[in-house]
Amino acid sequence: MNEELEGLAVRAAGGDEAALAQILQEVRPQVQRRVAKFLPHREDAEEAVQDTLMTVATKIHTFRGTGSFAGWLTVVATNCARQTYRSLKRRSVEQSAEVLPESVDPRTTSVIAGSRLDLLEALEALESNHPQLVQPLVLRDLGALSYAEIAAELSVPLGTVKARIHQARKEVAQHLTVR
Repeated sequence: MNEELEGLAVRAAGGDEAALAQILQEVRPQVQRRVAKFLPHREDAEEAVQDTLMTVATKIHTFRGTGSFAGWLTVVATNCARQTYRSLKRRSVEQSAEVLPESVDPRTTSVIAGSRLDLLEALEALESNHPQLVQPLVLRDLGALSYAEIAAELSVPLGTVKARIHQARKEVAQHLTVR
């Protein structure tokens, strides 16, 4: 993310509505790419994109500028994608308890199919067992932030970040190989 966008984010966090509008427009393609890593079905990903942009618009004031806006946006987009997945999964379970539809609903089939969704399941398991490991892993492996940027973003020592990422990767790999 460029310095101009970082400056816009600080201005938007301070209440500048024009800066916020510009950010929402500029980050949309990046958010689409980010959530598509989790949600392979286009409509599912679009739902997560909309949720992400809404969260950015309503929570930009929580961006303090201590870490990077790219890191903050990565966390927001990933959390929205994961929340969309949970919602789709819940809807799928609720629908399966009812009468099965005549035709397959493509909005629910993506919850059951696709290897990228295995990652979501692994992150869900990681969050339930070791919630402190999720953000560093997401920021490093999905957000491509450096260890130093993650340490600044999370306000933890660099060694802690490295240890958490190492442990998170082990946990996720173990979950993925069990399946």
